[in-house]
Amino acid sequence: MTALEDDFGWTLGVVFRAFIKATNAAVGDLPGGHRGYQILTASVRDQPESQSALCQQLGIDRTVMTYLLDDLERASLVSRKPAPTDRRTRLVVATDVGRARLEELDLRLSHAEAHVLSGLSAADRGTFKALLCQLAGHVNELDPVPSACAAVQDIAASTP
Repeated sequence: MTALEDDFGWTLGVVFRAFIKATNAAVGDLPGGHRGYQILTASVRDQPESQSALCQQLGIDRTVMTYLLDDLERASLVSRKPAPTDRRTRLVVATDVGRARLEELDLRLSHAEAHVLSGLSAADRGTFKALLCQLAGHVNELDPVPSACAAVQDIAASTP
């Protein structure tokens, strides 16, 4: 190992870097990358009541969301449809192609996660993920982060 093996920040950074590289490889060919994956996931599983609600849920700027949705729509993964109750409101709906692609991406991401966690036994993986979720919940209560974008901006702002 290294003299830094007991440094929490270093170890966390190494694992985070490996996770980002693995997930980028898994979803890199999707329009919008990981953000595109989040939009596709929400359009299949959460089905927010509007495009605006989707922006809030994912913490994505409305202008950026428009470009991401244009790209996902060109790839036939989602479509924007008028809401039945208010035609001015647009719903983001996954297409059949999008649903099939999400299944493929979920599998690729599970392989990426397994790759990053491959240094742990199956039991330790479960324990690690449970403890990490517990810790993340606690830390977020102390210093809430409304979105992943805000977390990245926070990190970038604190970098010397």
